[in-house]
Amino acid sequence: MARKPGIPSAQHRMRGFEPAFALVSGQIRTAGEARGFAVARLVTHWPEVVGEDLARITRPVKVAYGREGLGATLTLLVQGASAPMIEMQKARIRERVNAVYGYNAISRLVLTQTAASGFAEGQARFTPAPTPQAPPPDPAITEKAARSAEGVADSGLRAALERLAENILTRPAKK
Repeated sequence: MARKPGIPSAQHRMRGFEPAFALVSGQIRTAGEARGFAVARLVTHWPEVVGEDLARITRPVKVAYGREGLGATLTLLVQGASAPMIEMQKARIRERVNAVYGYNAISRLVLTQTAASGFAEGQARFTPAPTPQAPPPDPAITEKAARSAEGVADSGLRAALERLAENILTRPAKK
């Protein structure tokens, strides 16, 4: 019997919710493979791969594969003043990156130097920007949100409902 369009199969319904990564994994893989990253984990988990100290001053840019396929070249974006220090640690970085691949995939490391504000790829700073602090909500809105959740006995659920109500009440009106 043919399945009706628009109705999920029984097997699909039994799997439950899909993880958010599963929804975008194909797009992430395509974008990573365009830059030569067969293993997306190298980019997404860079601080865990090379360590926090090296991740602050380096960033993987691309992986270029040779014609013979005897190992790839990993290009790292490095802040100019840190390049000599990274040059001395190339073997350690290559070892850690190859551990992610599971075999000797990277045979060379090439450093591309740039300033902190840099060119094209390096325009963003290496360290993440500090998260801006939101201004405290209006006391009237906080009181109204507390009143909307006052009948709930569970304190954790009540606090979550109050935060939700504050978010809804402070949301700008649609035009």
